[in-house]
Amino acid sequence: MKNAAAGARSIAAFAVARILREGVTLDAALHDALATAPPALAPSVRSLSYGAIRGYYRHEAILGKLLSQPVRSLEPLVRALLSVALFEIEDARTPEYAVVDAAVNTAKATDASRASGLVNAVLRRYLRERKTLDPEIARNPATRHASPVWLADRYRADWPVRWTQLLAAGDTQAPMWLRVNSRCGTTEEYMERLGAAGIAARAEPRVPFAIALETPCDVHELPGFADGLVSVQDLAAQCVAFPLELSAGLRVLDACAAPGGKTALIAEREPNLASLVAVDIDPQRLTRLQENLARGNLFAEVVVNDASAPEAWWNGVPFDRILLDAPCSALGIIRRHPDIRIRKSPAEIDKLPLLQARLLTAAWRMLATGGRLVYATCTVTRSENRDVVTAFLEGTPDANIVPAENWPGWPGFGEADGCGRQILPGEAGADGFYYAALIKQ
Repeated sequence: MKNAAAGARSIAAFAVARILREGVTLDAALHDALATAPPALAPSVRSLSYGAIRGYYRHEAILGKLLSQPVRSLEPLVRALLSVALFEIEDARTPEYAVVDAAVNTAKATDASRASGLVNAVLRRYLRERKTLDPEIARNPATRHASPVWLADRYRADWPVRWTQLLAAGDTQAPMWLRVNSRCGTTEEYMERLGAAGIAARAEPRVPFAIALETPCDVHELPGFADGLVSVQDLAAQCVAFPLELSAGLRVLDACAAPGGKTALIAEREPNLASLVAVDIDPQRLTRLQENLARGNLFAEVVVNDASAPEAWWNGVPFDRILLDAPCSALGIIRRHPDIRIRKSPAEIDKLPLLQARLLTAAWRMLATGGRLVYATCTVTRSENRDVVTAFLEGTPDANIVPAENWPGWPGFGEADGCGRQILPGEAGADGFYYAALIKQ
């Protein structure tokens, strides 16, 4: 058991160090780290890695009080080991003295062996000073909720009343939401299957076919998952069906479609579309889209190309509905991908509105008169949402807003901003998401 725990700590530390060193995603780091690890270690490795990354900036503030050297001067593996240990102390499932001993032994068994004395000294000092240090760290909302200062400042500028709520939401674990395949059965029927499998869950009546699990589980434990009866998709993402207002005979384009969750939802909800085209520039992510469609026995024409340059792939026949799920900063899904706070930068985020505007202009050219375009992101910044749509409306005379009150069945989520609806992370258990619907006159 001790060897297994030590192995999990080591694997988690190496995964976290890769994120710090190479800027890879947490998902990619874990995928590679677990590829050769014993399957039994996977849950512990995931828990330790997510905990270390989720608390990274809180840990940085703590270490800044304890170290005589700059925190950023630490080798990535040493820095990762310290965050793994600090998470274990926060998690409180392992006795504090055992966490320290384990961290030191893990350091000695890895490339961080020369820093084992530092790891020991820092962690023991933290335990001695924790009662005074933790309240000091908690006084600042950014460090209390493990946020970089730049992100806290941006939240405060965009959401002066709710910025601390956004920080707190990013410091929590997201629920696991399911989408029942409406072609295969009802929510009630699937809830019965979950109950028979001993999986506790609740349905969200305001969003058809949405179910939240009481405790996340491996997808292969879900009844009928392999047969396409159900998919994993956040509640806010499932809300795309409302502004799209699908009906039989429509030509639909899902632009920037990978990995395909919304493409599959569209195909499930309206089986009698005239056509459904999914385009994305990333062939690797489109492979996942095709796998998702195949699992649900669904069909869409999949195009590997750039949605901002339709002349390279579009046949000129206008679409009645276009979903532009635009590339964005993804700040609305930090709960699921806490590494976003480490990998993103203000400069990178500030470049996104230009790309979003270019995609919106290109998509508009492909929309039929009387057709509807839904602009969507999984972020919460005004610059990527309201400001992009407002600027587009000012420069596009034939574009008009379809108010959310005219989206059939809209569950009332989110705040209106004059263009669309902003769902904030945690509302109804959903991720942060933005929707605006435009009609072409």
